[in-house]
Amino acid sequence: MKTKYLPIFLFFIHFQLTGQNLTELYEKVSPAVVVINTSEKEILGRGNQKNVATSEGLGSGVLISEDGLILTAAHVVQTAEDVQVHFNDGQTIPAKVVSSAPTADVAMIKLMWAPKNPVTVEIGDSDKVKIGDQIFIIGSPYGIAQSLSAGYVSGRHTQKNISDGLNMVEYFQTDAAINQGNSGGPMFNMKGEVIGVVSYILSLSGGYQGLGFAATSKVVDALLIKKKHRWTGMEAKMITGTMAELFNIPQKSALFVQKVAALSPADIAGIKGGKYKAVIEGEELMLGGDFILEVYDIKIEKYEDFEKIDDKFQTLKSGEKVPIKVLRGGKVMELDYIVP
Repeated sequence: MKTKYLPIFLFFIHFQLTGQNLTELYEKVSPAVVVINTSEKEILGRGNQKNVATSEGLGSGVLISEDGLILTAAHVVQTAEDVQVHFNDGQTIPAKVVSSAPTADVAMIKLMWAPKNPVTVEIGDSDKVKIGDQIFIIGSPYGIAQSLSAGYVSGRHTQKNISDGLNMVEYFQTDAAINQGNSGGPMFNMKGEVIGVVSYILSLSGGYQGLGFAATSKVVDALLIKKKHRWTGMEAKMITGTMAELFNIPQKSALFVQKVAALSPADIAGIKGGKYKAVIEGEELMLGGDFILEVYDIKIEKYEDFEKIDDKFQTLKSGEKVPIKVLRGGKVMELDYIVP
């Protein structure tokens, strides 16, 4: 009679131990998790009645070095003109974007000065994570700092040619609650190591009643630490096929510039973003911006060209000039991009 209660008893003990372990882990790593507030210029209005307003953004991040390197999501900071980082102990420190891979939605920012009494976390090996492993996420949903959610890895998705480039993209799928403001926050394993960076959710309501996705630490290591993708301050979309013909692009494909952050490397080069909102075949676009045709004599005609361009940038030093050809107002012109 007693033995039939044993599985329930063992489950209760496991739950108690897991809960206690999670509490200890949270107390250990949560001081490294930060709130990121951003601001950027946004064009409002219709036709000739346009105004420029300041748009505020919210995200999360995690400190990985004592000198101020922070992991976050690229979409949180890619076109930001001001980045402010808030620590749970009350410190607020401005930061700049130093590396970004928008196609994988991961970025690195660096604080203008090192924080006092920094608490950092280690980056774990996402290749060792299995579907069914328990994880937890700390972030700032709706601006509520240091919020914890827990769950399991419910899937792993690896793709190429996703979004605007060829970079390998890999995401963990999770049932842990993710909401607005969680973007860029860390996904931890049960050792307190960062194994992912929160990217986006698939949800009908826009809230956590859906699936959450986090870029794996393998992607972070490949694109931000080993390769160090340079930040451009530009948001762009790949235009190809029928869409390229619609815009009278003089080649198979091009990068259609959507936004450019003020005083970013793209802005300093003179690259222009869009001014007019439009929806074409269900996709929202900003029209009126430049189409980038070539970078360093490499034509943007297929996704493999991004790898060639990226490999070239890896060999360049800060201050070197990179010739860029753009289509603007029906005319092809050349700009000089200065490597940051």
